[in-house]
Amino acid sequence: MYTLVVCEKPNAARRIAKALGDARETRVAGVSVFDVDFQDKHYKVCSAIGHLYGISDGTKNRSVYPVLDLEWASIEGKSRVINVISRLAKDADSFVHACDYDQEGEVIGHSILQYACAGAYSKSKRAKFSTLTDEEIRGSFASLQEPGAGLAEAGRSRHLLDFIYGVNLSRALAQSFKAGNKGYRNLSIGRVQGPTLAFAADREQEIRLFVPDPYWVVTADFEKDGQVFSARYEKPKIEKLAESQAVVGACTGKDGTVKAVDRKKIPLRPPAPFNTGDLQREAYRLFRVSPGYTLAIAEKLYLRALISYPRTSSQKLPPSINYRKILSGLARSSLYSSASLLLSKSRLVPHEGPMTDPAHPAIYPTGMFGKLSGLEFKIYDLIVKRFLATFGDAAVTERTDVAIDVHGHLFVAEGNVMLYEGWTAFYKPYARIEQAALPELAAGDALQNRQVAMEEKFTQPPPRYSQSSLLAKMELEKIGTKATRADIIATLFKRKYLEQKRGGIEVTDLGFAVVESMRAHVPDIVSTDLTREMEEQLEKVEQGAESVAVIEYAVDRLVGSLEAFRQGAQEIGLEIGAASKPDNVLGACPVCKTGSLRVIRSKKSGKRFIGCSNYAHGCRASAPLPQKGIIRVAKACKCGWPIVRVIFARRAKPWQICTNVQCPHK
Repeated sequence: MYTLVVCEKPNAARRIAKALGDARETRVAGVSVFDVDFQDKHYKVCSAIGHLYGISDGTKNRSVYPVLDLEWASIEGKSRVINVISRLAKDADSFVHACDYDQEGEVIGHSILQYACAGAYSKSKRAKFSTLTDEEIRGSFASLQEPGAGLAEAGRSRHLLDFIYGVNLSRALAQSFKAGNKGYRNLSIGRVQGPTLAFAADREQEIRLFVPDPYWVVTADFEKDGQVFSARYEKPKIEKLAESQAVVGACTGKDGTVKAVDRKKIPLRPPAPFNTGDLQREAYRLFRVSPGYTLAIAEKLYLRALISYPRTSSQKLPPSINYRKILSGLARSSLYSSASLLLSKSRLVPHEGPMTDPAHPAIYPTGMFGKLSGLEFKIYDLIVKRFLATFGDAAVTERTDVAIDVHGHLFVAEGNVMLYEGWTAFYKPYARIEQAALPELAAGDALQNRQVAMEEKFTQPPPRYSQSSLLAKMELEKIGTKATRADIIATLFKRKYLEQKRGGIEVTDLGFAVVESMRAHVPDIVSTDLTREMEEQLEKVEQGAESVAVIEYAVDRLVGSLEAFRQGAQEIGLEIGAASKPDNVLGACPVCKTGSLRVIRSKKSGKRFIGCSNYAHGCRASAPLPQKGIIRVAKACKCGWPIVRVIFARRAKPWQICTNVQCPHK
């Protein structure tokens, strides 16, 4: 007899088996199984390949919805692994669940133990660890725990909710498209996808409809003891040209006098250790690596026992991870030896953030090393240096504000210099502290005025979301999980709702149409309130609350949404279908009957209007368009011309107008 150990991935199974002792690998139907003895017990260690079981609707018909009669079933293509585990389970007298300790890992292990191992979950033991180091693995097996039933139930409920909402809403959306258009298009929407897309669409609409206002900035260059420095006028923005001209005229050629000098020492506290979102955002800022790819690299580092478990919300490093031992390991590398040795001589108290996670601490290096590719090393180096920086002292900068009088006008110069590097020395080259030096100045000093200049500028719209800032928005609004947010964003790109541009994420016409159509017909789907409410209920399930009420509530809300889909199917389909047409096509030309009407922008005037694609062949069909607002096709008018919706940022209700200026039905 033996204890069967179920792991999530083959690499994790191999690492766990070798950590427990002298492991012997055999192949059973092509699946690796490890035999190992530990503390007078014999273990057989096997693994899944991620999820072996998932939720199935049984109908397999994508045109059918709602689908509410669901069950857990084996995933196609995974039967070989399931059969091997089932055969091993028959001769096992006990079981250990050693999948990743989070909701996803708990669900994977729960499904295997329940379905492949004949209901063994309740009698299994749980191995809990945050790193795959030999010491922590052996420690976890020496003190096995009871399985996390609440964690498993919350994870299973989340899968059920995501499936119920994702599959039913996506089918309703696809069928609506089919009702209003010829053919089929692979569209999707879900309880987290919808609000996330709405965040990006709202920001994009704000940017597109932004009207810039001009303003002027006045600056002056002064010289003291051969050093030239710049200062800005006391009003950062001057809204009238005449006022800025008056300031320049009054100050040109007039020397300045220092009125006051204010110096302050500013402490800069160390950063908190990484959680999943922090790591993803920092990797994007520094390396422009997508959140999903960052997490994939971090998981590779975890499976090689180089870092702790990367799917965590925590910003805390408990003393139990043994700071000094990690520093001792890092000191073996010439890259980190000086910093590690310096820190090891001091009292080690990490600077922590407020966020916690009951399953895992913040991400930290284990002190072990391995051969890494270029991007793997960058992510590893970032994690190591962030860990070191959390133990550093506060950095100190000196900020200097200088008030300069020029012929009755006040200018302000700002300086910032580093007095003490503190933690920034450990976080190089990733710590970026802007510095600007000023000459030694005191009240009453005379300054030579080298020049006074003004520059016209324009107010700017808010910046577009990046993948990093959109992920941060999801985290702030508490939708999705640390494990799923990056995948949600990736899905929006895959569906062509979002596009990556140089200036950030842009929402496509298709993405806009989906959001606007949902707001008009099924507003719950793009609202954060419903999604956030469900996330809070799932947290209660993890703490022991019943899951049945959560599912029933979600189904009731869903049924109402699906009914709204059925009632507005054709209109939803027309709106989304029009946006999915290329080149801003609004519809068939009612004049020549063979061309198509498109939104065209004049190269000379920059104004937009409607024109026919057969213009080169003689068709002169055209119509004016409002110059502000987002244009969307609503439907065809009785006169044959398209009716468009014009959406404005500051109007609650869009315009809906026929583009034919001579339409008899107006």
